[in-house]
Amino acid sequence: MNSDNTKPKRRRSKFPSIPVRKIARRRVPGVADPVDIHVGSRVRLRRTLMGLSQEKLGEAVGLTFQQIQKYERGANRIGASRMFDLSKVLDVPVSFFFDDMPEDVKKRDAEPAGFDEQQQVELEKDPLTRRETLELVRAYYRIGSTPVRKRIFELVKSLARMNEPD
Repeated sequence: MNSDNTKPKRRRSKFPSIPVRKIARRRVPGVADPVDIHVGSRVRLRRTLMGLSQEKLGEAVGLTFQQIQKYERGANRIGASRMFDLSKVLDVPVSFFFDDMPEDVKKRDAEPAGFDEQQQVELEKDPLTRRETLELVRAYYRIGSTPVRKRIFELVKSLARMNEPD
């Protein structure tokens, strides 16, 4: 109220009002958010592709390997500054951690930490999360000769085409 007991006038914004969409997502103790699980899996993917242990990554950002484990499982949320640090060490943009997020994860409510059987089956279907894929990619990039690496790449693509129906 002003000194004359009248309500102050509201200032009109120069900008039109923008509707804000509310998200009905509540944090439940002991329950990991699917987005946190996805972001953690992307940290694990990139760490593994780079051949870093949880311990080495932890040292690089000033954390214990146990904390890295919790981030990778989605048990602990990664704050903005920590995500920025991780992006620098893992040599990816921050957006990398949100790439390839399934639509159902974007829309799903929070669920218990860890994986139930169905989640584990879905995770195993994703070839990027399989250890075999990660080892293959790491071995591929250890090949020093670019022409040899390119020929191997073309060979693998040609072998894969042999399994496609005509």
